[in-house]
Amino acid sequence: MTEYMVVIVGDADRWWSTMSMQERKDGYAEYTRFSEELTRRGHRITGGAELHATTEARTVRPGGRSVTDGPFAESAEHVGGFYMVETEDPDDLAECCKIIAALGDGVEIRRTVRPEERSAPTQGQAP
Repeated sequence: MTEYMVVIVGDADRWWSTMSMQERKDGYAEYTRFSEELTRRGHRITGGAELHATTEARTVRPGGRSVTDGPFAESAEHVGGFYMVETEDPDDLAECCKIIAALGDGVEIRRTVRPEERSAPTQGQAP
């Protein structure tokens, strides 16, 4: 199976700042439905996590010379959580991700790099 990272991107802080308890409960129920749907369709969740509010984040700036509190200020969207999913059907995985995207956040699906791919030529390079 191929491994993918399903990244939930949006206003992650709204879960902690503006949503009511009932809205959060309903949202978590949809995430449970997403997980159940993945399993029912033969995908395998191998990991993942929900992240706390971006106010708890610390950012190491490019070059590594400074560390600041909080995420990049110029972005209104942040990563709120992620799943690691193994599947042979990325199109169906994307279809399942519509369940959580319906909650108002974007979902990015990225194939992870396998160790053997690290030494493979990149696009435009001769093998």
